[in-house]
Amino acid sequence: MRHHSNTRKFGREKTQRHALMRSLARNLIRDSKIRTTLAKAKEVRPFVEKLITSAKSGTVAGRRVVNTRIQGVEETKKLFDVLAPKYKTRPGGYTRIVKLPNRVLDGAAMAIIEFV
Repeated sequence: MRHHSNTRKFGREKTQRHALMRSLARNLIRDSKIRTTLAKAKEVRPFVEKLITSAKSGTVAGRRVVNTRIQGVEETKKLFDVLAPKYKTRPGGYTRIVKLPNRVLDGAAMAIIEFV
């Protein structure tokens, strides 16, 4: 039974799912906009927003936590130096999801997730 389990599995094991979220988050931070399926975009949104909230503190401990979560030195640097100061006064809602037409190959719902 599901009983309050609200994360999507994507047909992957736990480690593969974490690697997927880490990769999507790194790509979003690096490129500021990515095109992916709607389900993946909805799942990566809270992951990235929590990282930005941690980065807004600007502390060394926060930097270490973020780097542990995404395991990317360049992305962590961009998150702390560019994105966190940009959203310093914003209380949340750092990303936007725009729906796109379904993918032709398999009919999957597509979306663009980007920073506001």
